[in-house]
Amino acid sequence: MSMTTLEHNGYQGSIEVDVGTDLLFGKILFVNDLVTYEAKTVPDLRKEFQAAVDDYLVTCQQLGREPQQPCGGVFNVRVGPALHRAAAVRAHKDGVKLNAVVVSALEQYLADATIKPSTVVALRA
Repeated sequence: MSMTTLEHNGYQGSIEVDVGTDLLFGKILFVNDLVTYEAKTVPDLRKEFQAAVDDYLVTCQQLGREPQQPCGGVFNVRVGPALHRAAAVRAHKDGVKLNAVVVSALEQYLADATIKPSTVVALRA
């Protein structure tokens, strides 16, 4: 099984390779703070990632601020005025909030592995 991200204490981290130096590296994903790590082997990269997350949490505590939580549940979606209007009108007709429509679409996307973003874009064209 190929792993593309690391996970520790609710944080995800990237796994990247510098083929010129044979170095593995990454950063904590989905937060604005820049936290990086590097190693020569995958097991060492995993350890460095875990240490980076733990250090990030300790550093935030020492600075007296809350660490950023990845994917806090709120995000902006840019869809264009026509699609926004059509979705809002349909949601209103169906008696639901537009947010519920987006949540439903995301749940369907995640539940159905056959739905690919490129398919969705191709259907809209």
